[in-house]
Amino acid sequence: MARPTQLLHPPREPAPTRPAATVLLLRDTASGIEVLMTRRSMTASFVPGAYVFPGGGVDALDELSHGQAKRRATQSDLHLTQAIAAIRESFEELGVLLARRADGSAADQRDIDALDRAEPFAVQCQTLGLTLAADEVFVLAHWITDRDMPRRFDVPFLVARMPAGQTPVADETEQFEPVWVRAAEALARHQAGQFFIIFPTIRTLERLQEYATVDAVLQACAATEQPLWSCCPRTGLLAGAEARYMEHEQPYGELALVCPDGHIVHPLDWQTEQPVALLKNVQRLTAPNPGAMTGPGTNSYLVGDPHTGYIAIDPGPADPEHLEKLWRAAGGDIRMIVCTHSHPDHSPGAKPLQALCDRRPPILGLPSAPTARAHSAFTPDRSLQNNELLTLTGRGLAPDLAHTLKVFHTPGHAANHLCLVLLEDGLLFSGDHILNGSTTVIDPPDGEMTAYLDSLDLLSAACTAHRIDFILPAHGYVIGGFTGEAAAAIAQLKAHRLRREAKILQVMQAQPHGTLDDWVAAAYDDVPPRMWPVAKRSLMAHVARIEALQP
Repeated sequence: MARPTQLLHPPREPAPTRPAATVLLLRDTASGIEVLMTRRSMTASFVPGAYVFPGGGVDALDELSHGQAKRRATQSDLHLTQAIAAIRESFEELGVLLARRADGSAADQRDIDALDRAEPFAVQCQTLGLTLAADEVFVLAHWITDRDMPRRFDVPFLVARMPAGQTPVADETEQFEPVWVRAAEALARHQAGQFFIIFPTIRTLERLQEYATVDAVLQACAATEQPLWSCCPRTGLLAGAEARYMEHEQPYGELALVCPDGHIVHPLDWQTEQPVALLKNVQRLTAPNPGAMTGPGTNSYLVGDPHTGYIAIDPGPADPEHLEKLWRAAGGDIRMIVCTHSHPDHSPGAKPLQALCDRRPPILGLPSAPTARAHSAFTPDRSLQNNELLTLTGRGLAPDLAHTLKVFHTPGHAANHLCLVLLEDGLLFSGDHILNGSTTVIDPPDGEMTAYLDSLDLLSAACTAHRIDFILPAHGYVIGGFTGEAAAAIAQLKAHRLRREAKILQVMQAQPHGTLDDWVAAAYDDVPPRMWPVAKRSLMAHVARIEALQP
C-alpha cells in the first residue's frame, strides 16, 4: 500500500452504503431479449428522470419473509433476501407479481387485484396462500455506488423471466412510463439523448447484449450462483468531463492509486507537455512517441521528492524537449538514471539526460546481450545486480521518508530487462514486461518465452512478498487496485500467454507443413491482420518454446 504521507489528496470516508436490490424482468421476442424499464420521478432524490430497472431498498421484513418464499438449494440466505426484496419492489412499483399459488400455478391478475401495493407485501401473500417465486430470481451482477456519491447503495442486479399474462402498471409516484426495450435500442436512444440511463444501467445493458435468449441469461447465472461481475466504479476527468470506469477498464487502476477515496480530480488525457503526479513521490512524463508498438508513448517516471532528489526510470528516446521536461520536473536534481532495458524507446535518452545534470548521475541497468538488435545496443555506467537496492535519502530525514527501489532481473521481453519495486509504497515499475491494454512482444533471439513466463512468476511472488498493489508500466495507465489485484493481473497475463500457446500448438498440429505466416493467420485470427507481422515475432517465441518442451 502507498504510504498515506505520499497520497496526493487528503483521506475522506466515503458515504456508507445501503442495501438494495434491482431486477431485470426479461422476455423473449422475435427480435431478441427485451427488458422492462421505467422512468423515475423527476422529484426523486436519486437519479431523477432516469430510466431504471424496478427495485429499491432491502427492508427488515424481506429477511423475515424467508418462510414465504421458495428457494433453490444453492441459493444463499443473502441472495434469498435480495430476491424477496426485488419481488416486493416489482409489485409495489409495477404491479408485477412473481409468486405461485398453493397448487403450484403461477399468480395472475386475480391475485394482483387482491393485493394492496401500500400494505405489507409478504403478509398479504401469506393470507392469500401465495409463495414468492424467489427460486426463479437469479443474481446477474453486483454494483456498489461510486465512492464520490453522497448517497451510495450496495445493489445486486437480479434477473427473472417476466410472468406470462401480466401487464406492468407503474405506481405513478416513484415510477412512470413502463417500457419494454431491447438493450441495443436503449443504448442507442441514450446515445441520442432521448433515454437517460446511468452508468451501471449502461454497462449492464451492454453485457445483456451478449445473450440471445432469456434462458441463456438465466443459465449463465444459475451456473455459478455468484454475480457474473462486480463493480464499484471510479471516476476521472477526460477532456474536462467526468468519465466512469469499471475494474477491467484501463484507467481504473490509476484512479485507485491517485484517488483511492473517490476524488474526481485526476486527468486521464494522454499528453506529453507536463508530468502527471501519481503520488507525491512519483511522477510520470509520457514521451511524444505514440504508435502501434508504444501505445500513447513511453512512460518516463521520476521517483523521489525535492528533499531526496530523484531517480529517473526509462528516460525514453533521445527527444530533447521530452528530456528537458523530465529534467525540469526533477528540479535538475536527478541522482540516478535507470533503464529497464535497451530498446530504442527506453534507453537512448539516458546519456542526453545525464548531460543536462550538473552532477552527472550514473546510468544504471544491464548491458544489452549479444542477441540484441543493433538499434538496442546499450552499455550502462554500472550494471545493476539482481535484488540490489537503490535508495534516496535526505539529510536529517526520517528513514520512513526514504524511497527505495529493489531491482529484479526479468528477462523475456529482452535479455537485459529489469523491473523495479518501490518498497515503501508497494509499486512495481514493470518496463515492457507488463503493459496496460496489450501484451508485450517477445522477439527472439533476445526475447525468450520461457524466460518471460518465469519472470512473471518471479514478479507474482514479489507482489506477495512486498505487498505490491499497483503496477506502473512503460506504456499505458497504472494497473491494479485492491489488495491482490496486481498479482491477479499477472496471473491473467500468464494464463493468456498459455492459452495462446495452446492455440498455436493446435494450429501446428493441424498444419504440420504450414509456414509461420500460415500459423500466425490461424493462431492470431482474433488480432487485426495489420498486427500479424508483430504477432509473428511472439509466435516464433512460442514455437521455439513448444519445440524445446517436446520429448
